[in-house]
Formats: sequence, structure tokens, C-alpha cells
Amino acid sequence: MRPGMLCWQNPGMHLVKPKMEVAVMMIAACGLCQSPPASPDRPWHSPEERQIARETKRASQAAFPIASSKTYALPELIDLAESHNPDTRVAWEAARAQAASLGIARAELYPTLTAVALAGVNRAEIPFGTEFYRQTVPAFDANLELDYTILDFGARRGRIDAQAARLLETNFGFNDVHRNVIFRVQEAYYRLLNFVGQEAAARASLANAQAVQDASEARLHNGLATLPDVLEARSATAQAQYDLAAVLGLRQIARGDLATALGAPAETAIQVQPLDELHPPDSIGQTVEQAVDRALEQRPDLQQRVAGIRQAQAEQKAARAAFYPKLDLIVDPSAQSLYLQQQNLPWGHTADLTGGFGFSLNWSVFDGGARRNRLAESEANTRRAEAQVSAARDRIEDEVWTAYANSNTAFRQREAAAALLIAATQSYSAALESYNYGVRNLLDVTAAQRVLAQARAADVLARTQVLTALADLAFRTGDAIQASARRPQP
Repeated sequence: MRPGMLCWQNPGMHLVKPKMEVAVMMIAACGLCQSPPASPDRPWHSPEERQIARETKRASQAAFPIASSKTYALPELIDLAESHNPDTRVAWEAARAQAASLGIARAELYPTLTAVALAGVNRAEIPFGTEFYRQTVPAFDANLELDYTILDFGARRGRIDAQAARLLETNFGFNDVHRNVIFRVQEAYYRLLNFVGQEAAARASLANAQAVQDASEARLHNGLATLPDVLEARSATAQAQYDLAAVLGLRQIARGDLATALGAPAETAIQVQPLDELHPPDSIGQTVEQAVDRALEQRPDLQQRVAGIRQAQAEQKAARAAFYPKLDLIVDPSAQSLYLQQQNLPWGHTADLTGGFGFSLNWSVFDGGARRNRLAESEANTRRAEAQVSAARDRIEDEVWTAYANSNTAFRQREAAAALLIAATQSYSAALESYNYGVRNLLDVTAAQRVLAQARAADVLARTQVLTALADLAFRTGDAIQASARRPQP
């Protein structure tokens, strides 16, 4: 090797330095443009705000097809929500990340093998007597280092068990996200059904009010009614129009809520089945004790709490292992190739396999109480996790009890609303007929018309309340996400 090789420089290196300086200046300028708001009395605006807005628009979820002319049943919408709602994607990716964390923890059970290759040239002036002689040593070294923990008294197993419990928690959390998404779709679906039915009832009430108004105006034209009667009828018609407009607005909001629950834009048009095509059951078909038992057995949020006990116990095991020594095996074979050139002497060369192995025993004798406090912390976390399970059980039992009572109430209200609708319809028909014959006055007719309008709205609400109450009971018991459970049929 020529001596000049070590002092070789790139002739174009002077061109690189200005470019690097410009890049550093640009990065520094970008960093300086980030600053807090100038004052507390006005909003903050900057070019970065527009850039973030563009990135937000690009990061929006891709649309999925929803046919505006198709009538969707509830099971189809639930399938769409589970496939496209971003909450399920977030929970799924969290579970995948936790599975990777478990793989990282399990890797501690295996040895670590590291390969290192080094190459270089060392030049020095070696004194000999009163003279100095230049010595050049090019070297190449390939080294393998194997490190393996032979004994750690359960520390690795505790960390692995803790990560496995976290994965179990994350998986149960994933199931709970599906449980919430399904219920959100059901709730929005039945709310939309309610307002669709309320719209039909409001239109029927408007038609009734218009019929009463027409009858009063005809009687006024014939001299059989007074102007105040006509004004009363017109007022009832205006009230019916007002009620219809309110229902149309609520229906539009409910449609947007359903689209959002699916993971679609709120303006997506979705056609749902008419309420008259749905046939809910006549009773719950189970006792409250059975519902509570199923909830305690299959609610994913409770299972998540129980998995938290496992995690705390595993961390306690790892904390206890820190009181014991750790034994490691270290093996580092190395292959070397060395050259030697000394001034006025020929080249020399040697190559050989070197290295060694050994055992390392590490035992913390004193750490200021850190291990003891970590163990106490893990024990407290275990007791806290157990208490959280007890609290969750009490809360779930109360939720199921409330949902069961609401379901029974909804069934009874549906029966009462149906009877009220029949009576109100007959009363309105009789009052209008009597008015046309001049037997009843207009106030009786408008009162019967208002009662009929209320009865129609109550009948629609009572029927959808039964469906919503049953969906809520399935949500509280965890039935909706069970593999053996049938999809809810609206």
C-alpha cells in the first residue's frame, strides 16, 4: 500500500460543503417557523395549518359503495360497518401491534447472535534505538458474538406472560369495539326507522287536519259553521305542517348518524326497510338471571378486566425474579487476517481463528430498595385489577337488569300504544262524521284529531322502542358478537 493512499482526498469535496450548509440552513429555517400563538386573544394561523388541512383531506377514508336505490336490512348494514368503520381498523391494528410485542418478548428465550466485520489500516512510527521506522498494519476482523441467558429465575417468562395477557386484553378490546359498532348501527337504524314511521304518521295527521279544514270551510260556505271554526281548523293544519317539518329534520339527522356509524360520509343516502315489514318478538324469551349469567360469561370488557389480572400477576412474577441472580453465556469466535509492513522489510501476513467463551453471573446486591418497591407496585396493581373486575361485574349486572326492565316496559307500552291507536282512530272517525252531520262541534273534531296524531306517533315510537330495547339487551349481554348467535333480524 502506498503511503499517499491514507491522505487521499476527493477533488470535488469542496463542492459538497456549500450544499450541506444550504440544507442545514433550510432545516433550521423550517424549525424556526414553528412557534406558539403570538397572543392569547386571537386564533393561530400559519402556512403549516393549510398543509395539515391538505394532509387531513388526503388521509380521509376511501368511500365504499352504498346503492341509494337499494333497501338495506339491518344485517347488511352491520356487515358494512364491521368492514368499513375506522374504529374496527384501529382496534385491529392495535391487536397486531401487541402481537408483535409478544413476539419481541418471546425472542428473549433464544440466544442473541451478532456479527461484526471490521477492516482498517493502522500506520505508526515505531522507535528502535535512535531511529523511527514506519509500520503499516492492514487488518480484517470478522467476529461473532453469541449471548444467551441460561437462568433468570422466571424474569423472561414473567415478561412474556405479561405481553401475552396484554395481547389477550387487546383482543377482547377488539371484540368490544365490534360490540359497540354493532350497537351504534342498530341504535341509529331503529332511530331512523322511528323517524321514517313518524314522517308517515305526520303526513297522515296532516291529511286528517286538511280534511277537517276542508269540511269546516265547506260548512262555512253553506252557512253551517262560523269563521272561528275555520280558523281553528286552519291552525290545526298549520300545526300538523310544523310537526311534519320537525320530523323531516330529525329523519335527516338520523340518516347521517347511520351513515357515520357505517364509516361512510354523513350525506350518504341510505334506504331502510319500512317499519311495517319488521316483526319483533312478543316477549324477551328469557329470564333476567339467564341474561345476567350470559353477560358475565361473554362480555368482552369484563374479559378484558380479567386478562388485566393475568398481566398484573405476570409483572409481579417478573418483579420477584429481580431478587435472584442472572446467569449468561457469552461466546465470541473471531476470524482475523493481519498484514504487516515495516520500513525496509518485506510484507508479513497471519490469519487465525481466535475468540473465547465465558459465563457471566449478575446479582444486584443493593439497589436502594428499587426491587422491593417494584414488587410492592406490582402486588398493588394485582389487587387493583381484582377490584376492577368486581366493580365491572356489579356494573354489568346493573346494566343487564336495567336493559331487561326497559325491554319489558317497551313490550307493555307497545300493547298500550296499539290499543290507543285503535281507540283514537275510531274516535276521530266518529267525531268527523258527527261534525259533518252537525251533531258535534269543530272543537271536538280537532281535539280528536290531535289525540289521533299523538296516538300515531306513540304507536311508531313504541314499536321502535321494542326493537331498540332488545338491541340494548343484546348489547349489554354481549350476544351480538357471539359466533353462535344469529344476526339480528329487524
